[in-house]
Amino acid sequence: MGYWGYYVVARSGRPLKELESLAGVRDEMTLLEERADDWQVWECPGGGGEPTPDVGSMNALAAETGAPALFAYVMDSRCAVVEAAAPQSGAWTTCLGRAAMGQYIGGGELSLEDYFLPPDDAAGHAVAWAAEGGLTVAEQPILDVLGAEAQPSAEELFFRFLDRLGVTSR
Repeated sequence: MGYWGYYVVARSGRPLKELESLAGVRDEMTLLEERADDWQVWECPGGGGEPTPDVGSMNALAAETGAPALFAYVMDSRCAVVEAAAPQSGAWTTCLGRAAMGQYIGGGELSLEDYFLPPDDAAGHAVAWAAEGGLTVAEQPILDVLGAEAQPSAEELFFRFLDRLGVTSR
């Protein structure tokens, strides 16, 4: 069984677990990385047999920090739901590891596109999200990640996505 849980990413001069918008998961959060320009990556494990934490609203986190924010909910290391928000441009949702995500939602009446932005639309939103955070990024590298399979894991694909968004290591 692979990893289940959230990664929470935002820019703040304070530790994210101190923010009111993340108060509901404060005790479950662990700092994974401090990236350049006050970007932080926190982990909040859960799901896959454990209770799934409610990390709250990315809109509330973006409003509280005054900067873009996002989370990824990784499902069994196979795929991830990505929800992002920025104070001015609002929220958008996509996924990583689309084929595996399609297996999770099944073949009912609703399709993957009913739940998530398709890669080309998501890439455009991601570029705008990055720009609102003062980052200049190209759309094609983001589109490449959005269309990739989660090999070797959704976690690694998510961190590649962060790098393409310009949320880079120190």
